[in-house]
Amino acid sequence: MTGRRKPPVRVAVIGLGWAGRTIWLSRLRSHPAYELVALVEPDPVLRASVAREAGGTAVHASADRLSADAVDLAVVAVPNHLHAPVAAELLTAGIPVFLEKPLCLTSAEVDRLAAAEAAGGATLLGGSAAGYRADVAALRELTGSLGTIRHAELSWRRARGVPAGAGWFTARHLAGGGALVDLGWHLLDVARLLLGPLAVEQVAGSVSADFVDGRSFRAAWREDDPVDGAADVEDTAHAFLVTADGLSVGLTAGWASHEALDRTVLRIEGSEGTAELRCTFGFSPNRLDGSRLSHTVGGVAAPAGAPAEPVGAEYDRQLDALPALLADPASRGRAIEDARWVIDVIERVYASAPAGRPLSGVGR
Repeated sequence: MTGRRKPPVRVAVIGLGWAGRTIWLSRLRSHPAYELVALVEPDPVLRASVAREAGGTAVHASADRLSADAVDLAVVAVPNHLHAPVAAELLTAGIPVFLEKPLCLTSAEVDRLAAAEAAGGATLLGGSAAGYRADVAALRELTGSLGTIRHAELSWRRARGVPAGAGWFTARHLAGGGALVDLGWHLLDVARLLLGPLAVEQVAGSVSADFVDGRSFRAAWREDDPVDGAADVEDTAHAFLVTADGLSVGLTAGWASHEALDRTVLRIEGSEGTAELRCTFGFSPNRLDGSRLSHTVGGVAAPAGAPAEPVGAEYDRQLDALPALLADPASRGRAIEDARWVIDVIERVYASAPAGRPLSGVGR
């Protein structure tokens, strides 16, 4: 006897900028587990453009038009400074939320989300897709053979990839920070996935902005609107973390660099060997060809085999997982816990960065 097929998750997408349209809208429309029931976009020009292609899907100017009776999940992909306020409003109204990273910009915003989740009885789910990559899963499996983990190096460095986002990405009061908040959030999520819970005792960091105002370093593939004016966020951040049990983690997040290609490198060093994954996270077309996973023991390096998959497959895989997470009572509070750890590390990195050193250099 076959089980009855579950009804689709009725989903609303809030925020129809690049991420909302390019990452989520098309995937939700084609995924059999979801029914797209509403779109929300405050910008009238963008809302009118989307409405022409929406078919019978309701299109609203504000999220307060949504109700828990009609929406099972709200996918929130608004600019960073609106993440916590919009998600908190929906959670308080009893609407579960899938919130794009960064889930918050400050520790105070984590408290606000926790209170809203408790008040509305709805679940907050976190959107950070890097952990759903097949090559990261292969690295995680290999990490189990490395003995006691001593050190990890996690870097995501773009050659050219400064996002404009209609201006808000490079304005600190709207974005919360630069490359550390944007790319570093993914890296910190992956760190916990690969290494388990990390009680970070020591944090040191530095930031710089040698490329962020240069037009030639913008992320052309995002199709953002051109923005003039000086940025006040970093394009590159370096951090070094040490845990209570002596494990160290090096972290590098860069929107732009002198590299030829955008590349992500995850290196895990243990008492019994080292594993390294070289790939490119995200959607940039200026990427490494495929993924390379290697395992080194006693001076001998051998390929470990990294699964090949299309660009963006991790987002499909994350959508596959969301209905079960939404239905699982144990999911309540998990995104809050994860976000609290990540934003604490990010705040400590920024606080440790030398205040007297100029953020911008001469590499325009």
